[in-house]
Amino acid sequence: MKFYSAEQYQAACNELFVRYERGIKKLISNARVEHVGASSIPSAVSKGDLDIFVGIESSELEYAVEQLSTLGFNEKLDTLRTLELCMLESTSGDDVALQVVANGSEFECFLTFRDKLRAAPALVEQYNALKMSCEGWPQEEYRAKKSAFIDHVLELK
Repeated sequence: MKFYSAEQYQAACNELFVRYERGIKKLISNARVEHVGASSIPSAVSKGDLDIFVGIESSELEYAVEQLSTLGFNEKLDTLRTLELCMLESTSGDDVALQVVANGSEFECFLTFRDKLRAAPALVEQYNALKMSCEGWPQEEYRAKKSAFIDHVLELK
């Protein structure tokens, strides 16, 4: 696993976000589409991928997943799937993931985490150090360490 500095990937991710946001809004006009993940956090290092939060009414989640598949996304099978959350990954070659989330659910934590890091550069430095310490690690070990950090940040007041 390789990580990139913000200068190496964020501009490209921002452009990609704008393109996908337009496509998502055309399909699901009432969706709340937000840029999340490291690429949405100033100075954050990343694998260079783009994460997009798609907030939808819980009664429309399955419909939204179906519609988003027409943009070249499939359900990601090795992640949590509930009635309030569905993770989708691109099949188009773009390194893009969608987090389709029921509005008001606990899974709005993607937004909370992003906002806490945007407000605290010291947390971004810690996050960057954690990521860089995992370079070359197996994906499962990296995810476990990252998950513990995310849980810690979400518990901060």
